[in-house]
Parts: sequence; structure tokens; C-alpha cells
Amino acid sequence: MKIQLFVAPGGYFAERWRQGSSMPPLGLLYIAAVLEKEGHEIQIIPADILKLSFQQIQRKIQEFKPDIIGVTSTTENRFQSFKLVRKAKQAYPSALTLLGGPHASMAPEDSLAHIPELDVVVIGEGEETMKELCTAWEKEPSLHSLANITGLAYRQDGQIKINPRRPPILNLDSLPFPAFHLIPFEKYNFRFEVPGRGLLPAINMITSRGCPFNCNFCATPINWGRQVRLRSPENIIGEIEYLKEKYKVDVFFFFDDTFNANPKRVEKICDLILERQLNIFWKCDIRLDLINRPLLEKMKKAGLFHLSFGLEAGSERVRNEIIHKKINIDDFHRVVQWCLELDIIPNAFFIFSHPTETWEEAQETIKIIEQYRDKIEGSIAILHVYPGTPLEKTAKELGVLSPGFSWAKPHPAKIVTLPTAQGNVPLFLDKLTWSQVSELVFRWSFSQGKISILEKIPQVIKNIRTPQDLGRYLVMFFVYCRLKINNFFPKLKGIFKRQD
Repeated sequence: MKIQLFVAPGGYFAERWRQGSSMPPLGLLYIAAVLEKEGHEIQIIPADILKLSFQQIQRKIQEFKPDIIGVTSTTENRFQSFKLVRKAKQAYPSALTLLGGPHASMAPEDSLAHIPELDVVVIGEGEETMKELCTAWEKEPSLHSLANITGLAYRQDGQIKINPRRPPILNLDSLPFPAFHLIPFEKYNFRFEVPGRGLLPAINMITSRGCPFNCNFCATPINWGRQVRLRSPENIIGEIEYLKEKYKVDVFFFFDDTFNANPKRVEKICDLILERQLNIFWKCDIRLDLINRPLLEKMKKAGLFHLSFGLEAGSERVRNEIIHKKINIDDFHRVVQWCLELDIIPNAFFIFSHPTETWEEAQETIKIIEQYRDKIEGSIAILHVYPGTPLEKTAKELGVLSPGFSWAKPHPAKIVTLPTAQGNVPLFLDKLTWSQVSELVFRWSFSQGKISILEKIPQVIKNIRTPQDLGRYLVMFFVYCRLKINNFFPKLKGIFKRQD
């Protein structure tokens, strides 16, 4: 069979994660590798990297004449994915149109209900589901043939059918390595700055799936499940050696939710890197209470240069009772100090505007950020609402999401989004005012040296949908000016004092 898999022109990630380069879409690459192994003819079209218009995409579809067209989706950029599905069906009506990826997995019924051009949604891990779907469709190109395939939702005779979820793939070593050869790898320009070495070519890898924790805002338990499945150290090292040789990369981004879910496995991975003298640099995300100093020292010796971890909130009440993060602040300070001593870049994740979070509690978060000014990297977000999460239920109960809200329809004016910075996702606002949230964001930006207002203005104007949007951006502008003025006068006073 002929299968085309697409990333929409808007890309896979929100703008705040791009930083001048993009990561290859591992989900599509894994699926393509499995289908290619089954003998199917596969094309992966990353429209974002190739800078394709929807008209150009339609031409590619008409030229290839696929049996199946698959589109990946994230909640941030879902409307681009929806548009691509519509354009694909227009271009080649006989093809079966599929939507997969994180957003589709979290909102399958909503997607099918509002996108008539969409035939099927692939829920969760797509490798085995797509393999079975292609086999069934090749034998009988009818939606009736999909009835017994787990992990699918589809429309049949005007009714939406949702099949049982597919059990997770337990043996991740059984999967082939991602099909990087099917994308224009050189166009991704995926690089990381390594201290002392400059900007080096990088690649992303997933070495585990699932997360055992249950943060209220997180979609990972829905997409991957709470059962953590681990690739073996030997399998991981085999892929590292292959990618290093094939694509001449020096930096590996282990794109797991919790790379250290099994600390003994991390130790074994480090041992193999050192034994085989791979001479690589790498970065990963960890959970703070699953790391100790000796393991971190070994990770550094094996090439770790950048370590990310989530604290999310400075308030213990918010972390434990609202987010269900269950992280001790002492663990945070301890790991930061270890990183600074070992010359590892610490990158902490923070989120503002949790349910019931007060201004005083939010101050605890920003004070931690400012305490480590110039010492750590900080990544912040205003709390996002994702479909299927406990937070979505809270948002509906509190009216943050209006009655009848659909993820497939343009947002009502009441829904707050910041597409230019945070992706096209509803933001959760409860106790904090927009002015207070704006102040927190700008204070973080000043502490990181990451403010570039002039650069953002054209994108901001482009994304203004309603008078309410305009009002929110004006509030942000005035807060920004107020903070800049407040910062300026103490500096001016210091200059005069030095002259005296």
C-alpha cells in the first residue's frame, strides 16, 4: 500500500520550543519504520521543514496517489492539522484520512464529530495499530473492516465508533529504529550549544514510554499510559552508535518524560557509553527525587551537559495538593547545587496560574527563579488546559472552558490563548489576574535575559482575534513598561551613586 504521513505547515511544536531549529517527528518515524518493514511504500512529508503551502501539499498528494493519508497533531497546532486533513480529502477523496498524535489521542470523538473529512483517529501508540489497519484496509477498503482493531476511532454510517484502547507495547526493543532516512534530515538544523564546544549537530531519541506520576495538567498518562516501559541499555546504545555513524551527530536529546524512572538503567547506559568511548554529549529530563550525587557524577562523566527537571510551583501546597507533584523543595535546591558544582546546566520548569494559586503563592515561584538568576536556565509556561486531563475537568467546572466547548472549533472570545508564545491552547486563569500573570512572565524573562518585544509585535498583531485579545496584549504592554521603568530607576540611581 501507499501511505503518506504529514506534519502540518505549522509544525509539531509550539513556537516557544523551536528556538531556530526543529526536532524530527519521532512518532511518525517509528510508525513509518514499522510499515516500511511490512513492505508498504511510505512517504513522510514534514510540511513545516519543507515550507510547503497547502496547495503544494495537495499537489504532492495527487502525485503520490496514496491509499492512506495520516496527519500528526498536537493541541498547540491542531487547527493546522485539521486543515491539512480537509485539504487532503479534497485533493484525493478516495484516500483514507487519519489523524494521530497527542491531540487526536486525547480528543478522538471531538475530532471526528467536527471534521467530516476525517475518517479515522489513531489513539495512543500507533505502530501496531497502523500495521493492523493497513493489513485490514488492503484486504477490504471499508470502514467495516476496522471494527476489531483496538486503538481506533472512526465514523461509520454517520455514527462515531470508538474501539477499545490498545494495550501498551511492552517490549520497546522489538520496534525498529525510527526511519530518519525518510525525512530531509539535513534541513532540520537541529543543534544544541554545548559549553566549550559551541553549536553541535543533535538528534532526539525516546528510550522509554509512560510516566508513573499523575500531575493534574499532564497528558502523558493519557497518551503513553502510567506503566513505564523501558528500552534496554544495549538497544539504546545500538541506536546511538547507528545515529552517530549515519548522521554525524554529537548531541543526543533523550526525549523521555522521566529519563531516570529506573536509576539502575541510567547507570548501565552511562557504563556502556564510557566502555565504548562514544564521546557524545547528551541532555535529558529527570524527576528530582530519583537522582543522587554519585549517579549524577557518572552521568556527567558519560557526557551529560544539560539537565531538566520540573518543580512547577514554589508553593508546597500547590505542588502537593493541586498538581500532585509530591516534590520536596530541598530536593530541588540540592540538585541545582550539584549541577552547578559538576558544571551541568540546570534547567527548571515552572508554571504559573494553577487552580486556587494565590498571588502570594505565585510569588514563591518567581522568588525561586530570581534567586537563581544567571545560575540556572528556567522554562516557564502559563498553565495550559489539555483535553482528557484532570485539569480539563476542573476548567469546565470553573467556567474556564465554556459549556459546549469543542477542541475542533475556533476559540470563543472568552477563551484566553497566547498563540505567539504559548501555542494555540486555552490558558487556565483562576485566582490570578491577567496583569499579575503578565508581571510573572516578564519578571521571569528579565531574569533570563530573554525579552524581545519588537521581534514579537508582527506575530502578536497577526494573532489578535477579538477585542478581548487586543485588551490582553495592551495589559501585557503596560505591565512590561511599568516593570522596565521600575528596573531603570534603581540602575540610574546606582550610576549616580558610583559617580559621586
